[in-house]
Order: sequence, then structure tokens, then C-alpha cells
Amino acid sequence: MGDIATATDLLVIGAGPGGYVAAIRGAQLGLDTTLVEKDAYGGACLNRGCIPSKAFIHGADVAHEAGNAEEMGIHADPAIDMVQMQEWKSDVVDQLTSGVEKLCKANGVSLLEGTAAFEDEHTARIAHGGEGQGMETVEFEHAVIATGSRPIQVPGFDFADDPVLSSSQLLRMESVPDRLVVVGAGYIGMELSTMLTKLGTDVTVVEMLDDVLPAYEADVKRIVRKRAEELGIDFHFGEGATGWEETADGVLVSTETEAGDVSQYEGDAVLVAVGRQPVTDTMELDAIGLESNDAGFIETDDRARTDVENVFAVGDVTGEPMLAHKASTEGIVAAEVAAGEPAALDQQAIPAAVFTDPEIATVGLTEDEAADAGFDPVVGKMPLRASGRALSMGESDGFVRIVADEASEIVLGGQIVGPNASEIVAEVALAVEMSATLEDVAGTVHTHPTLAEAVMEAAENAQGQAIHTLNR
Repeated sequence: MGDIATATDLLVIGAGPGGYVAAIRGAQLGLDTTLVEKDAYGGACLNRGCIPSKAFIHGADVAHEAGNAEEMGIHADPAIDMVQMQEWKSDVVDQLTSGVEKLCKANGVSLLEGTAAFEDEHTARIAHGGEGQGMETVEFEHAVIATGSRPIQVPGFDFADDPVLSSSQLLRMESVPDRLVVVGAGYIGMELSTMLTKLGTDVTVVEMLDDVLPAYEADVKRIVRKRAEELGIDFHFGEGATGWEETADGVLVSTETEAGDVSQYEGDAVLVAVGRQPVTDTMELDAIGLESNDAGFIETDDRARTDVENVFAVGDVTGEPMLAHKASTEGIVAAEVAAGEPAALDQQAIPAAVFTDPEIATVGLTEDEAADAGFDPVVGKMPLRASGRALSMGESDGFVRIVADEASEIVLGGQIVGPNASEIVAEVALAVEMSATLEDVAGTVHTHPTLAEAVMEAAENAQGQAIHTLNR
């Protein structure tokens, strides 16, 4: 097929949580919008990350809880059918990705399959996949770069080698490995290690740093690490993975400490989960005079604009935090600015969650960060061992903590460790966003018995008025 040429008001490159949201909002605002995707609608999040991993985590939790509920008088020995679990996960993913495609079409977004590369500030060429599919030129007024991220490879560990797995490859498994070596104890490594352990895998984790989850406070990650160790995960800190070799019955992963001490760990495969890097090498950014920074990210302003006036960037390509909901928010702003709306990124804080056991969720400032920012912080905490709902669930490890400014009592942030932390944090996020006070939170009547009551109790504790936990 020969080249064809089209024109559009808004060209969106990448159909992940940032891109498809930007495309839909652009079309809603009257822009002729074209969305280009080379792989699958929904991006890495829906197809290879957030959704499939959470589906598997839920499945692993169901199996683990059923098999470890003797204290409640429940006796079971669940059998894991990984092929059937994969089919169930795929059904979930397919429902969501097809939903994204239908939403785009229903809102009038033109969809193109292929890989986009810039020719100049108002022209891109789309290479369609497959032999003989040809090229397409698209002229645009505005463009949104939403190409996402990919797993980082560690030197000596090539994802093209069968025993070496990325997180995406692991989530396509049709059998549970008996033994797995995991390189990295960040949020991806910890989520997948916990999931696999509950499915019956013997997991060994090697981490260069001295603890799990380096971005989180010590008392937050201590609870998660303790639970992981109780589940049987074997941690080795201060060791960097240096290579691997095949053995008669699997792989042998070598590590080395800063002091030069060498260790080796056996497994059936090795999962490399040391983080993700932005995908910026496919678009010919130099053709429009746009450069990524030293970390590989595209810098943007509070309107999601790059240094090229009519080109925006959203999501993982713009840097940390690499979160789907951040990408979606940026996508909305980019589309609205392109349509001439007075939009800007003015969120007070963006919540984050880690789906370990128990879950972690945070938003806003920690106590130390609040002090560094010039506040005189006051902190309230509610341990879940004092929560009737947590006890009735058999999930009393963890706490809810609220950080506020002592003088004004305005809520600055919160940290939650416990069941459903990813859901509970929404209340704290709303409090931060609307500059609510401790009195606003403490004076809001909460349903009993619920986990959310712990947010109210933490606010009361910060005021020295808690009923169900000792005041500081």
C-alpha cells in the first residue's frame, strides 16, 4: 500500500491511561482527534501491568486465605489451576481494553494502529505493522506524547533469554514456578514476590539496598517485610545481581556485595524487577528539537506542555511518580489546554498504593517532609489492632497515620498500612486536596464497623481526643 495523508487537530501517540484519556477529552471538547497505538488499547497498565497483576494478586489472596483460615474454623486445601486463572485474567483485561476502544470510537476519536515518529513540529509518520501495510502521514495542530514506559534490564540479564523474565513476561505464565529468584525489592518486586509465594513458589529476593521499598518510611515497610518473611520469602540485602547460568534443573543467579562477597541462588527462573524506564526512542524527538533530560524523561510545565509549544507529554515519559492516575490527570489537562481551556495541573497531592500484603497507600507529606517544608507537623495514628473491623477480618497488622500543620490543623498527608489501604487513602487524599482540617475529618461521622473509621480516629488522635486508642 502506498502512503496516505490525513490531518487532525490533536494527535495522541500511545493509548495507555494518559493517551486514551487525552484523546477522549480532546474529542469531547470538539477537537478532531487521532489516537495512534502500536500494540493494545489501554497500554502497559491494562494489558501487562496494573490490571493483570492485581487480578493475579486477588486470586493468590483468595487461595491463601482459604488455605490458612483454620483459626476461623475454615479448613481447605485449594488447588491452583494456572491455565484457568490466566483465562480469567485475560477475560478481565479483554473487557477493559475493548471498553477503551469502544469509548474512543463512541466519542469520535479516530484510531490508527502503528508506530508514530515526528517529521517536524506539525507532521508525523505512522508505520503500520505487518508486511505491506505501508506508511501514513498525519498533519496535526497539537500532539500528545503518551508512549509510557518499559521494564529496565539489568546488565547480563536479557529478557530475550527464556529463564530471565520481566514483570510482563511473568504475568503471562501458565504454570507456577517451584522456585524463583527475584532481582529487586521495590514495589513491583514485592507485589509479585508476595503473589507467587501465596501461589506456592519458593521465592528468593536479592536487593542492592538494605531494605525493601526504599521510597517508604521505616515503620511502613517493616510491617510489609515482616509479613513477607512470615509467608516464606527469603531476602538478601546489600547484594547486586551480576549474572546467571543455566544448570541441569534451572538457573543459578550470582550476586556480589560492595565488599566483594559473592553468593549464588538457585531457581527455575529469574524475575528482574528493578523499575521502569520511559519509552522515548521511537518517536524521532530530534526532528522537532525536543530532548529528554539526563534521566531520559521529557520535561513538562504545569499545563503538560513540552519545550515545543504545540507538543504535550503525559504519563510515565514525564517522570516520577509513574502512576496511571497521574497519567490520566495529565492527559485531561493536555487535551483541555490544546482546546484553549484554562486548565493546569494544580493537585495538592497524588496518592500512591502498593498492593503487597498488607497494602500500603500514601498521599501528601510525611512528618519529616512536612518539617522540611517549614510546617510544625502534628501527627495522629490509629493502630489497626484497635479496629473492630480489622480484627473481625483477621487483618490487624498496620495503621492509619495523618500528618497536619499544628497551627492551622490543615491535613498535609497520610500513610496507611493495612487491608484495603488503596481504597481508604482516597479520604485522606480528598482532605489534602480541599485543605480540610483535622476537625473536618474527625467531625465526619463514619460508618461502624469499617476500616475507614481508623482515619477519623487518627485525626482525633492528632487532636489529643481519640477514644479508641491512647492519645499521644
